[in-house]
Amino acid sequence: MLSKHGVIERNSILLTVLILVVVAIGGLVEIAPLFYLESTIEKVKGMRPYAPLELAGRSIYIREGCYNCHSQMVRPLRDEVERYGPYSLAAESMYDHPFQWGSKRTGPDLARVGGRYSNEWHVAHMIDPRSVVPESIMPGYPFMAERDLKTSDIAAHLEANRAVGVPYDDDMIAAAENDLKAQADPENFDADALLERYPGAVVGDFDGDPSRVTELDAMIAYLQMLGTLVDFDVYRAEDNLR
Repeated sequence: MLSKHGVIERNSILLTVLILVVVAIGGLVEIAPLFYLESTIEKVKGMRPYAPLELAGRSIYIREGCYNCHSQMVRPLRDEVERYGPYSLAAESMYDHPFQWGSKRTGPDLARVGGRYSNEWHVAHMIDPRSVVPESIMPGYPFMAERDLKTSDIAAHLEANRAVGVPYDDDMIAAAENDLKAQADPENFDADALLERYPGAVVGDFDGDPSRVTELDAMIAYLQMLGTLVDFDVYRAEDNLR
């Protein structure tokens, strides 16, 4: 066996050919399954597409460049898990186009910010960050409370996301504008139908002004759902049983 190995080492052309063969086989083993797998992301119970108001808020989040200072990915490191919560799962970003993992943290990671603060806290923070976090260097966004949210194109927004694989059905698209308004104003719109389509959606008057739906409503609705769809207690229980 060693003598045959010596032949290979002394013959550069043979060694090169065999290296190429081994690399090709390894490449096929890694790549070939991707051609018949429907998805490489493990499905996780609780994950759903964004509700229309959340999706509108996410667009504002991207428009204002919030991803430049806030990541949305908790790494599987002890210090990160202790500070932010359970590490991020791939499935949590499966409906993000583009994803918001980020590469810089001037401010804290927001992957688990949903439900951590009240709507009132978010309103104060968005309007004047230093009123709730004195050391903050984040700029204020008071104009969001003054701008009415554009709702006429939300159905088209859902259709665009469906084109890239987000599972919005025809009923979701047809009801998009009403669902958007129902999430911010459940008293005057059908919030029950919204919750059937988007289980776990947080409903209510987010910005404190029930007379209209503003950009601030959308932004807070988006922030309040981040990290809330997956029940990590179930995963902890499963890990303890193994």
